[in-house]
Amino acid sequence: MEVQRIENFKIPNAVAHEITQEELQREYDFYMAQKMLETMFMFGMISVDEFHKISAVNRKTFSPFLSEIMG
Repeated sequence: MEVQRIENFKIPNAVAHEITQEELQREYDFYMAQKMLETMFMFGMISVDEFHKISAVNRKTFSPFLSEIMG
């Protein structure tokens, strides 16, 4: 196997996004809802199917920043 050297490779600049207080609150609320959901699942209070359905509702409700790739 031959190793090739790549020179002058530039990674495209990511567009910076300044997060608002409202977005930060939604992220926190989503995180807390998911932690509660995980706890309910671990204690057998909900099934795997219910876990996934509620997670989808949480993503729609709280609209976390990375929801596009979570789902």
